[in-house]
Amino acid sequence: MALIDQYNFELLKNEAEKLVFDELERQLAAFEGDMCRCNDCVADMAAMALNMVKPLYRFSLLGTLYAAQAMADEAYAASVREAVSMAIEKIRLNPSHD
Repeated sequence: MALIDQYNFELLKNEAEKLVFDELERQLAAFEGDMCRCNDCVADMAAMALNMVKPLYRFSLLGTLYAAQAMADEAYAASVREAVSMAIEKIRLNPSHD
């Protein structure tokens, strides 16, 4: 039997996802210029940004407190902003379609 079938991983969350999604939404709303905003391109931006930031996985209450503390760190917030900005520019110049 597979591990995923033996244990409940539904509560395992990466809190960095919410931060990246929120920042991506903010930067896309403020972006002035021509850029594809199709599902594939925006998903590529999110994936690229998430690959650049430190993940903040949590499962338990203690993990939630740790993630909240890390999310409040200005250096972490700056890394999210930079990763999202870089991802937008990379995908804008190289969309995943013609």
